[in-house]
Amino acid sequence: MSQGDVLAITEQSDNVFRKVTYEALSEGRRIADSMGCGLTAVVLGAGENVAKELGQYGADRILVADNHVLNEYMADAHTNVVADIVSREKPATIIVGASTQGKDMSARLAARINAPLAIDCVDVRIDNGDLLVTRPMYGGKILADIVFDGKPQILAIRPNSMSIAEHAAAGAIEILDVDVGETNLKFIEKKLDTGKIELTEADVVVAGGRGMGGSDFSVIEELADLLGGALGASRSAVDEDWRPLADQVGQTGKVVSPNLYIACGISGAIQHLAGMSSSKVVVAVNKDPEASIFSKADYGIVGDLFEVVPLITEEIRKLVK
Repeated sequence: MSQGDVLAITEQSDNVFRKVTYEALSEGRRIADSMGCGLTAVVLGAGENVAKELGQYGADRILVADNHVLNEYMADAHTNVVADIVSREKPATIIVGASTQGKDMSARLAARINAPLAIDCVDVRIDNGDLLVTRPMYGGKILADIVFDGKPQILAIRPNSMSIAEHAAAGAIEILDVDVGETNLKFIEKKLDTGKIELTEADVVVAGGRGMGGSDFSVIEELADLLGGALGASRSAVDEDWRPLADQVGQTGKVVSPNLYIACGISGAIQHLAGMSSSKVVVAVNKDPEASIFSKADYGIVGDLFEVVPLITEEIRKLVK
């Protein structure tokens, strides 16, 4: 890797790369092409076999930090290893997905190497040879254009905000003998809710709020399943213990950017809007015609969700038969 290249930090779970990894690689390739430099991908943990596919998305080189300690995300160990790789490779730009893990590690890395960082980027472009990113600020009320002061520049892209494009490259794999350094954390166990689509990476999200009236979300869950989407909830629904915290969309929950967001019985508090404002298309169903959610909706239906949603589900079922 020559000085000034792009370094993409990948993210995987049980030897399967997350969707945001391909988005980061694709965007990293576009940046590298615009800057006239190369793209190097970093795989943390065992994964030489799965790493091979990264060449399909533009990686000229693939550095595999093959150490069992890195198989599960450990903040201090991952930061130590990535910081060492950055010190050796000296990239101009580091790109990572703004997942929970990506946000945590990029912030730690920026502090460690004293580098500028922009999180939750929804657009990236080159302006007069400088990298310019756009990110929401003040709870999504504005979109700010950010330029970096210093190198390397670190950007964490919001999941579902960048397009994935295959771009065949050399994909030369190099196995690194890494030292995880001194760590104060120890992995004990992991429990997965299998079969569920990751909320932040779903193309379709159907969310329910206080208007659901209770913990029975089956009416919108059926619609979400039919659309191959994920189920979300507003903070009020989570506070009522109707849904787990993992389903919460909003400023204090998860930020989502699906192609389609269907809000059912959600009033549209600013904290919730901050978590879904970058959705491509928003459909709102609410009995209150004055609900704030309608101001952000592309399509709005004023009515009882328990009457409206089953009708939508029925019509969609006819189309998918």
